[in-house]
Amino acid sequence: MRKKQTNLKTMRTRVYTSLLLVLLALVAVTAATVAWFSIADNTRVRTMGLQIIADPDLRMDLDAHGTIGEYVKTLSFEQIAARIQKEKGFSMKTTPLKPVTTSDTKVFTYENGSTASDKSGSYLEFTLHFMAEKDMLVHLTSANSKDGESDGTAVTSKQEKLPEAMRISFTADGKTWVYDPGMGDTSAVENGMSSFGLPVAGAMKLSGKNALFSLKEHVDKPVIVRIWMEGTDPACTDELQQADYEIRLRFTGETEEENQSAQSE
Repeated sequence: MRKKQTNLKTMRTRVYTSLLLVLLALVAVTAATVAWFSIADNTRVRTMGLQIIADPDLRMDLDAHGTIGEYVKTLSFEQIAARIQKEKGFSMKTTPLKPVTTSDTKVFTYENGSTASDKSGSYLEFTLHFMAEKDMLVHLTSANSKDGESDGTAVTSKQEKLPEAMRISFTADGKTWVYDPGMGDTSAVENGMSSFGLPVAGAMKLSGKNALFSLKEHVDKPVIVRIWMEGTDPACTDELQQADYEIRLRFTGETEEENQSAQSE
């Protein structure tokens, strides 16, 4: 009798264990897919604004030029949208981003594993050309240019979780840096790429965490910029459907002397 009871308990234990494993597997599958938008119509971020700003000694443009005076300090959404329309064949005004993911910022894929074309509008890709008045190390900064201004790097939206799902990468000199608004004032290296966040404007300090590429005096440097919604980010859920957002990027330069001075303080 005791033997039968023991066998019965053993069988019950095995059944409960099996059920538990099944439930854990379901939870794992759900956790792996919950971050993505549902695969349905209209589950896309709707419209965006984009502005790029450079400090006085640092200039940029969508084309390379022979002299620094031909470069500009500010690029608008309209200018960038027109260039993307010309080079990629789609309108940023009518083609919203779709959630994608990437391990190298070169190949982007959808949730089902298929490849997203750079001409699909699912993510954005364009080239910025930089030139400086003197040798400098370029940083992305959240600091504003002066009191009363709001021109530091920021991703904003009425949907507060949206900025955490955005990614912006910069590729130059065979290296890639990825700005992740959800990282705060931290940085990490993964797959050979540097990922970093930025502190709030008032706490912004230039450091190795937010340093990008270097420039030689009056020498053009092309930088490939890519912007996408990271589908695997926990913030990239259906709550972001039909959201509007604004992206503002501000670049600043630091000379070798300024860098050494900051390190000595």
